[in-house]
Amino acid sequence: MAGGVWGRAREAPVGALTLTALTEGIRARQGQPQGPPSTGPQPRSWELKPEAEPQTQALTAPSEAEPGRGATVPEAGSEPCSPNSALEPAPEGPHQVPQNSWEEAVLADLALYTAACLEEAGFAGTQATALTLSSALEARGERLEDQVHALVRGLLAQVPSLAEGRPRRAALRVLSALALEHARDVVCALLPRSLPPNRAAAELWHSLSRNQRVNGQVLVQLLWALKGALGPEPQALAATRALGEMLAVSGCVGATRGFYPHLLLALVTQLHKLACSPHSPDMPKIWVLSHRGPPHSHASCAVEALKALLTGDGGRMVVTCMEQAGGWRRLVGAHTHLEGVLLLASAMVAHADHHLRGLFADLLPRLRSADDLQRLTAMAFFTGLLQSRPTARLLREEVILERLLTWQGDPEPTVRWLGLLGLGHLALNRRKVRHVSTLLPALLGALGEGDSRLVGAALGALRRLLLRPRAPVRLLSVELGPRLPPLLDDTRDSIRASAVGLLGSLVRRGRGGLRLGLRGPLRKLVLQSLVPLLLRLHDPSRDAAESSEWTLARCDQAFCWGLLEEMVTVAHYDSPEALSHLCHRLVQRYPGHVPNFLSQTQGYLRSPQDPLRRAAAVLIGFLVHHASPGYVNQDLLSSLFQDLGRLQSDPEPAVAAAAHVSAQQVAMLARARGRPRGPRLLRLAPRPARPPPVFADSPFQRPSLAGRWGCSGPRRV
Repeated sequence: MAGGVWGRAREAPVGALTLTALTEGIRARQGQPQGPPSTGPQPRSWELKPEAEPQTQALTAPSEAEPGRGATVPEAGSEPCSPNSALEPAPEGPHQVPQNSWEEAVLADLALYTAACLEEAGFAGTQATALTLSSALEARGERLEDQVHALVRGLLAQVPSLAEGRPRRAALRVLSALALEHARDVVCALLPRSLPPNRAAAELWHSLSRNQRVNGQVLVQLLWALKGALGPEPQALAATRALGEMLAVSGCVGATRGFYPHLLLALVTQLHKLACSPHSPDMPKIWVLSHRGPPHSHASCAVEALKALLTGDGGRMVVTCMEQAGGWRRLVGAHTHLEGVLLLASAMVAHADHHLRGLFADLLPRLRSADDLQRLTAMAFFTGLLQSRPTARLLREEVILERLLTWQGDPEPTVRWLGLLGLGHLALNRRKVRHVSTLLPALLGALGEGDSRLVGAALGALRRLLLRPRAPVRLLSVELGPRLPPLLDDTRDSIRASAVGLLGSLVRRGRGGLRLGLRGPLRKLVLQSLVPLLLRLHDPSRDAAESSEWTLARCDQAFCWGLLEEMVTVAHYDSPEALSHLCHRLVQRYPGHVPNFLSQTQGYLRSPQDPLRRAAAVLIGFLVHHASPGYVNQDLLSSLFQDLGRLQSDPEPAVAAAAHVSAQQVAMLARARGRPRGPRLLRLAPRPARPPPVFADSPFQRPSLAGRWGCSGPRRV
């Protein structure tokens, strides 16, 4: 940089304008005695002794400074990071204005000449220069904190105008030298200037991050600034951005050893506060690591800081898992934040288990926090970490269970939901066999909740319970008898799919007893659910349809029906021939249940979903065609005929056509049932066969996935 302060520093010896000379000038301005002038050569700043005699005449007043330098010093009075560090107003008086202007100009010179000394001294002289700098500031006799603020402002103003290379690096090392002794004051001075995003402030944060001797202290101060703020205040937002800038520097994450869990939880909690802030959108755009430039929002900055914290500590797989599962997007949403926390905890259990003990220990006091957002975030993390058996063993099982059951009595549905998820994770722990009798009532009671999250969590926990050795199959079969069938027809897609999957898991665990003719409650539950399972093969929800297919396959295996091929064909191709064969086998196997099958199917004729109405009409036609007249009473046939007659005026042509064909089958069965009984010998003669129903192809058939496995189409019979 030609001319200016750096130019003069190059022309004269470095000691010509030393820190001690500036100190003497400050003392003279305050009326303190100065040391006698010296005629000997000037020592360098890191070689100064208390008795050194600088050439005070080398100190230039601001009026003699080169043009443009004084204009780069920002105004005093910017807001500090805490009320205790607020700048005190200066006393009134005309003499105060030139006094403050002179002091800020001297402090700017002090910063620049300190940088000049450091440029010559190298890194070894940093600590000695920091001590000298601290002494120079304390010599003013005023609050040291205020002078650090002014010095940092001077650096912010001067650094952008310095040339790249040694001059800029040396100037940035002034900040590191100051942070060695005054880390808190440096952080408090830089934070207010980090919002809005500032290139010069970012450069100063990066320089602090690269200095291994000060980055740990600075990170601790930023952590306390983040935790000490209430909500998305400017201080918390600035601390979040500063953490993002520092953690993005390679190697800085190593300085978080000892407070890594604190920092991770603080960032996640800050994301929750940002998501719930009325000034923040529910789903802001996420800035990914591959992009260049500052994040678009404070939430994006917090996400990037969290990614950098995980990546720098060897948790790249955690970041990848979160991206694949949409965890980052969930973390920044007001209504999905806790789901993102659960995903993050699961990813850490799988790929970053070396921090789980520390996280678990830090979570316990947060579970009783008065701050709702902090408490809910801690609860979600606590619930997710229960998936790690070594971590769950840090507390006695009775203590964990008592805490989770206490959450079930909370009036907040979110707390109850997290408790149910925790009970589900606890159910997988094989050591906690004796607590099944305590777990089961809480899980079964949640099946009657109105919140879909609670019902889904309870169904998932019950399914996990069936994965354990010695699962209580009979007890669950009895308890689920009156509770599970209504959930098979729930209006919520996810609940239907989960309920059908739970039934399949129950059948798979009890198939041994079913083959031997045992498991009476389970056999009754399966036969009661058979019609919903067959009709749900045509469910508009793909998850519910696939879950029904899987459960029917488990039932076929347990009951030895031999109908697996027909079930798969109906599921993927909606084949009338396969459905006819399936109904024929069921009517032969369970003739006494045919009226129940028909009554259940009749209820689906009023379904609001067109595919289910058509599927119900078709199923009635085949059941009636294969049923014996003696097992179906006249009242049921009359009711079916009336409902099918009304359905023939359905606005959907495919539904009306299917209802017309099935109504003909009902009429033929009613006529066969109403024939007068003749002599015994005549009754031995075969009855005339009723013609089978013929249905047109369904317009609701989904594209089959069976072709992916090289399967051919349905077999025509």
